Amino acid sequence: MAAAETLNFNVGVLGHIDSGKTSLARALSTTASTAAFDKNPQSKERGITLDLGFSSFCLPVPQHLRQHGDYARLQVTLVDCPGHASLIRTIIGGSQIIDLMMLVIDVTKGMQTQSAECLVIGEIACPRMVVILNKIDLLPEAKKQAAIDRMTKKMQKTLENTRFNGCPIIPVAAKPGGPDAPESETAQGISELIELLVSQTYMPKRDPSGSFLMAVDHCFSIKGQGTVMTGTILSGSVSVNDSVEIPSLKVTRKVKSMQMFRKPVNTAIQGDRVGICVTQFDPKQLERGLVCAPESLRTLYAAVISVKKIPYFKGSVHTKAKFHITVGHETVMGKVTFFSPAPEDSDSEPVIDCFVSDREYLYQEEYLSGAKDASADKNKADGQTEGGRVPRQQWALLEFEKPVTCPKLCLVIGSKLDTDIHANTCRLAFHGVLLEGFEEKNYAEISLPKLKVFKLKHKEGQVERVSDDYSVIGRSLFKKETNMQLFVGMKVKLSTGEGGVIEGGFGQSGKFKIRIPDGLTPETKQQLTSSSKKKSKGKGDPTKEDEGKSEMQPITITLAFKRYIFDPQKKMVQS
Repeated sequence: MAAAETLNFNVGVLGHIDSGKTSLARALSTTASTAAFDKNPQSKERGITLDLGFSSFCLPVPQHLRQHGDYARLQVTLVDCPGHASLIRTIIGGSQIIDLMMLVIDVTKGMQTQSAECLVIGEIACPRMVVILNKIDLLPEAKKQAAIDRMTKKMQKTLENTRFNGCPIIPVAAKPGGPDAPESETAQGISELIELLVSQTYMPKRDPSGSFLMAVDHCFSIKGQGTVMTGTILSGSVSVNDSVEIPSLKVTRKVKSMQMFRKPVNTAIQGDRVGICVTQFDPKQLERGLVCAPESLRTLYAAVISVKKIPYFKGSVHTKAKFHITVGHETVMGKVTFFSPAPEDSDSEPVIDCFVSDREYLYQEEYLSGAKDASADKNKADGQTEGGRVPRQQWALLEFEKPVTCPKLCLVIGSKLDTDIHANTCRLAFHGVLLEGFEEKNYAEISLPKLKVFKLKHKEGQVERVSDDYSVIGRSLFKKETNMQLFVGMKVKLSTGEGGVIEGGFGQSGKFKIRIPDGLTPETKQQLTSSSKKKSKGKGDPTKEDEGKSEMQPITITLAFKRYIFDPQKKMVQS
């Protein structure tokens, strides 16, 4: 059978632990693929899905898809995603290839922590959703319809402010009587659900060009054949006799044969679920991971991503904080540093799919979101961080604790997976797209200094007295032990408007001399001489001293400069 005759459509089955996802997939399916239905022994024990299980069923091609090509059948591949939280990374790994999401809700419990997290992942990675209210057999017959209506309304309200506003909600009982009930119990609402799924299908975007990349979820050997890796193609295509690389092991092997749902094929493309047979490879070395076109993936020690905070995450997201970073198919710990456009670039259009490395960027102590300030939304367009305004675009530098192997422009999610699983809180903090990666182990010395992220530094002191018409003595700008030589030649501004240049230290106590190239104005001179007179007048008489203080407005000296945070010399730069 030619693969082109079958149109494959991937439906992710997501939901909180024990909401009945696997039973639902089993009720829907006719052909189970190798990975399907909890084959993991730990999973069997707990009745919980531990990996992305896959199974499929075939249907006639619906009318609305026929104009897209001559397909013999529509194959719906169900990707049963694990529900418990420690495995959220598995879901994120599979999200690139999910065309439609089924969010399974236990009708007796409603939204739970993980159903909310699944919703977040869906919003980031999936265009369409259907909500399934499962276990309706547990509702007392007399109150069943009222309870279903109530939960439907509740779900519609929850989805109101998401991209899934108005999505279909359907009640079913995937396994009446629960997991121990006899198999003879027929599921309720399944044929209506299949009809609904078919009505929601669309022509998925599949692109055979681009580098071949496949997420492998199982690896086993077949005697006399070789080793079979099963998984889903995330990008590009693969054919028999192609060479493929297993990047984590740095080995390359030739594709001997391929199968899609137990039927041999010669070629498979993005979105297809496929088994690839190679020889001379020990399956124990790769239970799951990535397989790609030779040398197409990079191993990164750090990366720059475009970043957006997930609104359901409570609390702020700070620079230097550590998060679990899920990138490609790996989750590692990483440290974040946030930054936004420099003030002069704050109005320029956001750049979506590349990072302009020769621009200047402003360092941020944390991710800036408009929630704290209701007026922030109005100001969003200005893109400035001053006065609580939110920049139009923000980025983060991620520094990984151990290197990750991933494709370009891949999805990145930052989360706090060590938060208590039972705490009713969303642990996904931010998401973004990987724009630039650093492949050198010593990236901090080689690449980071080229990243022009600066802090604006601002120091204030006071004018102590006039020295002559073209110079003043200042104080309180530096500590006694400061090396004054570093600041010689830097520009300062007086609160009276004059500009000056630091000439050097004056005495031993941290005072300094400022040259005023255009001279002091008569008003400034007057202010300074009268204030020093008042000072001397008030000396020795505490009441007079206080009087003098209250009338005197000291003239402040401001020193402003930039410091690039990755500059090894820590130079101070003035524009």
